[in-house]
Amino acid sequence: MDSPSVPGTRRQLLQQTGMGVGALALQWMLHQESASAKPPVLKAVPPSDLLPRKPHFEPRAKAMISLFQHGGPSHMDLTDPKPELTKYDGTDYTGDIQFSFVNEASKKLLGSPFQFQKHGQCGMELSELLPHTAGIVDDLCLIRSMHTGANGHEVSIRYFHGGIPAVLGRPTLGSWLTYALGSESQDLPAFMVLADPGGPPVDGASNWSNGFMPSMFQGTVLRPKEPRIFNLQPPPHLAGKFQRQNLDFLQELNQTHLQSHPGESDLEARIASYELAARMQTAATDALDISQETAATHTMYGLDRPETREYGTRCLLARRLVERGVRFVQLFHNNQPWDNHSSIKTGLTSICQKTDQPTAALVADLRQRGMLDSTLVHWGGEIGRLPVTQEHGSPEKAGRDHNGQGFSIWLAGGGVRGGMTYGKTDDFGHHVVENKVTPNDFQATVMHLFGLNHEEVVYPHGNQEQIITAHRPTQVVHDVIV
Repeated sequence: MDSPSVPGTRRQLLQQTGMGVGALALQWMLHQESASAKPPVLKAVPPSDLLPRKPHFEPRAKAMISLFQHGGPSHMDLTDPKPELTKYDGTDYTGDIQFSFVNEASKKLLGSPFQFQKHGQCGMELSELLPHTAGIVDDLCLIRSMHTGANGHEVSIRYFHGGIPAVLGRPTLGSWLTYALGSESQDLPAFMVLADPGGPPVDGASNWSNGFMPSMFQGTVLRPKEPRIFNLQPPPHLAGKFQRQNLDFLQELNQTHLQSHPGESDLEARIASYELAARMQTAATDALDISQETAATHTMYGLDRPETREYGTRCLLARRLVERGVRFVQLFHNNQPWDNHSSIKTGLTSICQKTDQPTAALVADLRQRGMLDSTLVHWGGEIGRLPVTQEHGSPEKAGRDHNGQGFSIWLAGGGVRGGMTYGKTDDFGHHVVENKVTPNDFQATVMHLFGLNHEEVVYPHGNQEQIITAHRPTQVVHDVIV
């Protein structure tokens, strides 16, 4: 009889003794239990774990939830009222415009079909499509002067996430924050992505890539339905004491290997993911169990309504994850539902009905739990829309083309000023005329809110000291910070 096959390499051994938890993460290192908290990120010695690290100075934010709105929400229909655009509806725009879809292009101005009204003590004007967001305006810092300088989706998405327009292969914002600060939780991944059941967003996994950093800094994706994490629970015959013995054996092998082969970060992260997965068997199960929430909380997030149930569930999960120490949580949509090239009246109404209530509930819930001061919430897309109509044969089918020259995002909590608007676009909403903010400025400002000098969070790669803004002209927008 042939003898049982023996794994030829250590990597094969690991693959064959995974106990059902090996497909989880690839973003955790094995030194967590023996190492202690470390000082700010050093240029010469990148951190090799996800233990909590001290920032450069006193932080305002300790966690961030990014509600990324793929496709380019139409600011002049949602957050940036333009009476002049309405006044001159149907007339030709006299300025220069760059179109993405030239065959459907028009210079005919398209006034918003939606009404705006002032809300809150601050008197912030929002569209009738955002009745729930209207209830939290005194918590919002609405930036109306975002600018990418490019109209394309991918070029601007990569600028927002990775720091350089159009360029792939760079770490995203969540990766930089977890690299710099580690995680407050050793039982859950530091950077988590809540996926849409309809499919991935435009640009796929590049939205949460670790780029040239070790894989432990990549976003861990939660599936939109059960099981939200594959292979989290081991088979019954491998659970309990037997699982612990195998993990201890892998730990011993790893320590021996590290002594003779230091710095193999991919292998270290793969092995450490087993330890994280074992701890997550309890922690993740608890964090993802929204049945623990009250009926009032479910109603608040819109879980009792079919149009808001799915997005509301993810917003609620985001709060529960941050509550348990996850550093960075990001929500994405399937494809790009805000890309309203046609039938903007119905398309924009539909996506607002899905997202408005859950989004506002998240901010309000964080506030009532005393978490908003230390949790930064971001809402916005990669571009905005043009003030002219994109024609499709009839007014009912009219839409708007891409516009990266001026658009809106908002921030809440985490040290930003509430109840304020910042920046300005021209009378028609086409381009920024006051206080331009680029994605690099946004990144530097977020890092500042976390107590970090973005120029000092350095990762050595390609014989260069890489930073999130790629050494491009950048400023921290101090005017929006308390």
